[in-house]
Amino acid sequence: MKKALVIIPTYNESENVKKIIQEVLKQNSMIDVLIVDDNSPDGTGEIVKKIKKKNSKVYLIERASKNGLGTAYIAGFKFALENKYNYIFEMDADFSHDPNDIPRFLKTIQNCDVVLGSRYVGGVSVVNWPIKRLLLSYFANKYSKFITGLPVCDATSGFKCFRREVLENIQLDEVKSNGYAFQIEVSFMAWKKKFRIAEIPIIFIDRRVGTSKMSKKIVHEAAFMVLKLRTKSIFGKI
Repeated sequence: MKKALVIIPTYNESENVKKIIQEVLKQNSMIDVLIVDDNSPDGTGEIVKKIKKKNSKVYLIERASKNGLGTAYIAGFKFALENKYNYIFEMDADFSHDPNDIPRFLKTIQNCDVVLGSRYVGGVSVVNWPIKRLLLSYFANKYSKFITGLPVCDATSGFKCFRREVLENIQLDEVKSNGYAFQIEVSFMAWKKKFRIAEIPIIFIDRRVGTSKMSKKIVHEAAFMVLKLRTKSIFGKI
């Protein structure tokens, strides 16, 4: 039987984490959930521990400090590969990604290698973002596509599904970026390895509760990472 793992990084998501786990597990019996918690001071990790005791489909990686989204996903990817999962998801904890979209990802992945949940394929599907942030995200993706050639509309999407073969063929320890940059870097590496990438439209709804982790540092990292990827690609280092 094939298995899927939904990796959800958390930092101060105590208001969301129980519900998001419940909603994800409802989608398909093949799904397990892995929470990667960065020592959340609001007790997110403790909530997951209690759930984990009662549900064998829930796993937890506890990290000592807040080390960034990218490293959290790398830890999750390694766990998924070690435990022989066939499909590996990235997903936010705050319900900006709708768990009800998961079955569409699982259907689409049967005919490709990476599925991106896209906010910008066929238009703009973002709810409750300030116009400044929406424009920043939209044009960041235009910039990324222009510089790297990566043929997707939403390279910065954090709602993804990979076949295990993709992650097995990416040098995970060489991925150093976080945030938007991490999403671009991993998708670019998959594309350069000739894996098939598909986009499906999603409606992205800004978080229900809690605080956004977006910062200027994340935006600047993404801008420089795009140029770095282009340069490395030209010299055959990817």
